[in-house]
Amino acid sequence: MDFQIPMYHTPDFSLPEFRKAPCTTFLPAPADGVAPANYHTTSIYPEYFHITPGNWILLRESRMDCVVRQEPDGRLLVVGIRHLLAGEPVACGRHENGEDGILVHAHAFDFPAYVTEKFAFRSHLTRETSFSIDYDELYQLMRHEKSHGFIIWVLGPAVVFDRDARSAFVSLVEQGYVHALLAGNALATHDVEGAISGTALGQEIYSKKTLAMGHYKHLDAINRIRAAGSIRNAIQNGIVKNGVMHAIIRNNIPFVLAGSIRDDGPLPEVIGNVYDAQDAMRRLTRKATTVIAMATQLHTIAVGNMTPSYCVKDGVIRPVYFYSVDMSEFAASKLADRGSLTARAILTNVQDFVVTVERGLRDRFPSQA
Repeated sequence: MDFQIPMYHTPDFSLPEFRKAPCTTFLPAPADGVAPANYHTTSIYPEYFHITPGNWILLRESRMDCVVRQEPDGRLLVVGIRHLLAGEPVACGRHENGEDGILVHAHAFDFPAYVTEKFAFRSHLTRETSFSIDYDELYQLMRHEKSHGFIIWVLGPAVVFDRDARSAFVSLVEQGYVHALLAGNALATHDVEGAISGTALGQEIYSKKTLAMGHYKHLDAINRIRAAGSIRNAIQNGIVKNGVMHAIIRNNIPFVLAGSIRDDGPLPEVIGNVYDAQDAMRRLTRKATTVIAMATQLHTIAVGNMTPSYCVKDGVIRPVYFYSVDMSEFAASKLADRGSLTARAILTNVQDFVVTVERGLRDRFPSQA
């Protein structure tokens, strides 16, 4: 059966509470990077604003914990408070059922009952939970998204610590199931280390044998890439001949490597300024229709917070699917605690997950491989 986008239910704005609702109040930002008093902060859900009597406007692109700025042409943009300029009109009001001319539409989609019950509240999700149906649904979703969506992968370095997982992810790239990559310095460093030395943190990525002087391997890899000027140059010069970054760059897949206080090097493509990295990530997440985040708690939470539960694609309002894949039950609950209530968790070793997903897609849809 082909994948079906869940039906979106537009609010009934003919109801008395909406017909009598005031129009949204917009007040000027008092200074650069400062929101006016009583500013409205956005959620992960679809939100409507009562701009003129009877005219409720949906935010087409949203992001949690931001504000709504009205442009001179009337458009509504969701921006971080730090991006406000003095005098710009900002939506105000903290009631969310129309009382302030703002409606947060939290029950917009026809998800299956078990999905809502099981994942929206994260009740009793453990390693013992059955995930067979989640894999089957993910295969159908990815087949659909390959041609009709935008799949973003958020990767921790564990994905490239294993030979088979690294090869499986490269295969996913080659098959067209990866439309953007978000990661940190570590993922790219250990991937290019694997290409140059066949190791990850000095350990051989198949046999797990620790090599003599292995603790130099990732630093040597960084040094060679920095000498080449970039990962792209290293690929062109034949220094990096395989791996995830090789596949991403060769296939012109956009990526963001966000820096960390603990980074070695870092590699030249890593964005060291955290706010520049956040903006670069946001430019990609605003296109997302599916996000799959694996074995990186901080990046998963960050991307989860900047990814809304919906998007408007080709005129259709549809959900954005978000998968968190980790061995840790803590990682799944932490994402929910930080506001990403629509995320679905699969508790497993991410190396096994990547290999299983690549094999499952290849077995079910061999003509698309």
